Amino acid sequence: VQLQASGGGLVQPGGSLRLSCVASGAILRANVAGWYRQGPKKQRELVALKTTGGAINYADSVQGRFSISVDGAKNTVYLRMDNLKPEDTDVYYCRRWGNGDDYWGQGTLVTVSS
Repeated sequence: VQLQASGGGLVQPGGSLRLSCVASGAILRANVAGWYRQGPKKQRELVALKTTGGAINYADSVQGRFSISVDGAKNTVYLRMDNLKPEDTDVYYCRRWGNGDDYWGQGTLVTVSS
């Protein structure tokens, strides 16, 4: 299984972006989809996750501004990011895991700057 992330870029503070992560290859058994982020000299942190059962969790720092969704028919996970702040600048990674699967996408850089 390969995960292809896209949608990063440069945005001004207060702006929005939508990240996408498409899964391809073998059948995916993972029951959890999530987004992480990591900056220089920082640990990778979980930003948001969603289970096939519908449970959703967000990091406190993005609660109310970010929204995770999954389109099963397209094997795609999205991360909608609104009211972006400079401290959201990081490389964002998607991950699909559970039921013996654990796959990571390549990072996509999000830069929030005026």
